[in-house]
Amino acid sequence: MKREEKVMAVQRMQDYIKNHMTEAITLKALADCAGYSPFHCSRIFKELTGKSPFDYIRALRLSQAALKLRDEEKVKVVDVALDFVFDSHEGFTRAFSKAFGITPRRYSKNPPPIKLFMPDPVKDWYLTMKEGEERMKIYEKQIDTVFVQVIERPARKLMVKWAKSAGEYFAYCEEVGCDIWGVLCSVKEALYEPVGLWMPERFRPADTGRYAQGVELPVDYDGPVAEGFDLIELPPCKMMVFQGEPFEDEKFYQAVKDIEAVIDSYEPELYGFEWADNDGPRFQLEPQGYRGYIEARPVRAMDN
Repeated sequence: MKREEKVMAVQRMQDYIKNHMTEAITLKALADCAGYSPFHCSRIFKELTGKSPFDYIRALRLSQAALKLRDEEKVKVVDVALDFVFDSHEGFTRAFSKAFGITPRRYSKNPPPIKLFMPDPVKDWYLTMKEGEERMKIYEKQIDTVFVQVIERPARKLMVKWAKSAGEYFAYCEEVGCDIWGVLCSVKEALYEPVGLWMPERFRPADTGRYAQGVELPVDYDGPVAEGFDLIELPPCKMMVFQGEPFEDEKFYQAVKDIEAVIDSYEPELYGFEWADNDGPRFQLEPQGYRGYIEARPVRAMDN
């Protein structure tokens, strides 16, 4: 079985699980959508995702249930348990408490940051981890339109997870792991969605890498900080935001490189601005094909 065939079989199972989260899912159904035997499907699924199909399904259901408890007012724990195909309130409570270290009832009333399970599609990871000529084939600049705007970021706090040496996303994941995003997505008080950041030296501790992941919070935030994270303050700043065209999800590496090339060659002085990389962190949003890749770099208005 070729590597690519294996990846696409697991991707079909991931897609099936995502589309049937609130329904009973059997190994036979996963095998049917993947096109292989139940035994073989179970083996390759664990090989590529690190979890058995049913451990994966349970972790994903618990995380989706946590988001529902966090975001919906007056929702009953028992209703959430049944929505996500748990047999009983008690069984759901035990599983939730084991996964997140807090009961669902307590979590719904005062949700702290928790480690949500937010798996990436295996086909995306497979494509971006190809090396040498295969990776270069992915990156052939094909961008026509980039939307550029300047926005104001207010004074705010940043809940951030540092790495020791990482300077970009892949090195960060290798060093810190890929679970940080799930924690950041669980923070209810977030001003915006989580971001990957390139941090100026003045904002980061000594002996930490330039790249980090974090979520911005109100300047008066005094809630819990996830274990292993720091809470720092960021001053107001202007950000020049670059947004590319929509792209196919599996081509996100190319979309990122296209926008980075645009930023590197852009001349903000033509529009009355100059780069101000020490004013705040440069950041990237999670690449999502429907909206195009988005990255922002600090700027300052030039004196007339």
